[in-house]
Amino acid sequence: MTDSEQWVGASEENARFRLLVDSITDYAVYMLDRDGVVTTWNAGAERFKGYKAAEIIGQHFSRFYPEPDRAAGAPQRALEIAAREGRFETEGWRLRKDGTPFWTHVVIDPIKAPNGELIGFAKITRDLSERKHAEAALAESEEQFRRLVLNVVDYAIYMLSPEGMVTSWNLGAERIKGYGAEEIVGQHFSRFYPEEDRLKGGPARSLEMARTTGHYQAEGWRVRKDGSRFWASVVIDAIHNEQGELIGFAKITRDVTERLEQQKRLEQAREELFQAQKVEAIGQLTGGVAHDFNNLLMVILGSLEVLGRRVSLEERDRKLVDNAVHAAQRGAQLTQRMLAFARRQDLEQTPVDLPDLVRGMSDLLSRTLGPTILIETRFPVALPKVLADPSQLDSALLNLAVNARDAMPEGGPLIISAREVVVGNDQPDLKPGRYVCLAVEDRGEGMDAETLARATDPFFTTKGVGKGTGLGLPMVQGIAQQSGGKFLLKSQVGAGTTAEIWLPIVGDKMPELVEAVPEPVTAQGRRLKVLAVDDDALVLINTAMMLEELGHEVLEATSGEQALQLLEAAGDVDLVVTDQAMPRMTGLVLAGEIAARWPGLPVILASGYTDIEEARVMKLPRLAKPFSEADLERVIARVTDTEPSVAAG
Repeated sequence: MTDSEQWVGASEENARFRLLVDSITDYAVYMLDRDGVVTTWNAGAERFKGYKAAEIIGQHFSRFYPEPDRAAGAPQRALEIAAREGRFETEGWRLRKDGTPFWTHVVIDPIKAPNGELIGFAKITRDLSERKHAEAALAESEEQFRRLVLNVVDYAIYMLSPEGMVTSWNLGAERIKGYGAEEIVGQHFSRFYPEEDRLKGGPARSLEMARTTGHYQAEGWRVRKDGSRFWASVVIDAIHNEQGELIGFAKITRDVTERLEQQKRLEQAREELFQAQKVEAIGQLTGGVAHDFNNLLMVILGSLEVLGRRVSLEERDRKLVDNAVHAAQRGAQLTQRMLAFARRQDLEQTPVDLPDLVRGMSDLLSRTLGPTILIETRFPVALPKVLADPSQLDSALLNLAVNARDAMPEGGPLIISAREVVVGNDQPDLKPGRYVCLAVEDRGEGMDAETLARATDPFFTTKGVGKGTGLGLPMVQGIAQQSGGKFLLKSQVGAGTTAEIWLPIVGDKMPELVEAVPEPVTAQGRRLKVLAVDDDALVLINTAMMLEELGHEVLEATSGEQALQLLEAAGDVDLVVTDQAMPRMTGLVLAGEIAARWPGLPVILASGYTDIEEARVMKLPRLAKPFSEADLERVIARVTDTEPSVAAG
């Protein structure tokens, strides 16, 4: 190639770069010398800032900054950072010629000669307060525009032929998309689109819109050379020559993947917050309803129990009473599920050997599930004990087994297994430590994604009207979380479901546990003076009746304040049985007052739920509502005959 031909080629390439920059209408693209003096000016800059080239070339670019920023040295600092770190990027207020402020996104890149000498800066400004079409005009030499475009690294700026072939390539395009200029020039730009977009005609559609309207702008997924995807903000402008003929397109691409990920994380956080607030609100409502319902059931069960002993009934009438008792007991089980969901039940946590617990339930599971369900257990030879409430864990396991049976109407295998798991800091819903995962797996119908997402929502059920309360899985989740673990569901339509209960392993240092109530120990016929305290009149009457049936003298108080007054007046009370959830003064507060003023006077705390940690600290015996006369007798015997007093603890 002759020197003349090389000169013509370089001239044509420079012309293309000039046309490229000249066609950019959404960015102010101009150059500064080393000191920050404006040396070129395009129409985009004129549109944003209001200055014509003749007015601004030769002026320092700091005049675009508000006075406080100039006084703080912001313009010079921007150039220093760009020269030192290879780029400067920020958002902030700038001033138009008429003094009005506008919010901008600014990128400054250093421009260096082939020998590495800094010769100036390329500056790109985007007006984020207003997006309009404008015609760009360049006031720069062809060589300067070529250097300007080539040295921009934060935007992929390149040109396309009318057919969509890449005809130029800058450093930003190489950095963002991964292709060198020699690899991509001459290739069709559709290779940057995902396969599904190419099949839908996305590349051709974008060029057609730019061709017909002069401008195309969108966001979407694009593909790098290595096949990885990134979320891109894309602008395509049509380029015409002086005769108005289309000669190609100017294309600017910005990698905005981080912004998209931030939006997704924000949306996820909002959804998680909404779900947490919803569950918390339902939990508070459910816990309150269950507490009140417990009080009613206690009155019903207590009255029926006493009535059954006092009145001689015929067999038919006795069955009616028994049916009422059974119905009330089923109601009590329902309240326990509600309290488990609300995580307000009273757990008696002890070390539990899971294989022994499952073996102890084998007969119950077999009878409940029926002959079509084949129960298989898979446990390692050695498995650490977990910290849990055995009776609540029995209920949870039985509930999961029944759900598995219902998912296999034709029968099938039910696999109960366990494994040890070590949790680090990668699971935000669990504290780091050692856990045992108890799994119940079926080969049933499975759940789709939508059903799985709602499976643990309170009162959600797929079993039909009258066939489920929708509290089974929420109850299991509540037990697991209250025990310091978690509940996890995995399911796939047609492949079955696996339910996992993660429970903490009992460590070397056992937490202080409240001992379980022992077998009945009679009080040797001792007649006690007992103060019964409850703000619910019906429950108070029922408790007093039970105490009297046991042969004790009863004093009644409807509040903590009244209980203290009676204790002051009576002076010889042997025992206090108090409710926990009372207005103004809770049972725990009352117990603390009694321990301080009457050391040695035992207190029994009766409640459907309570603050377990405080009760443990005070070593208070607890009585779960609804309780029977036998339950009451056992706890009184334990306190009066075998337990130390509150003060002694």
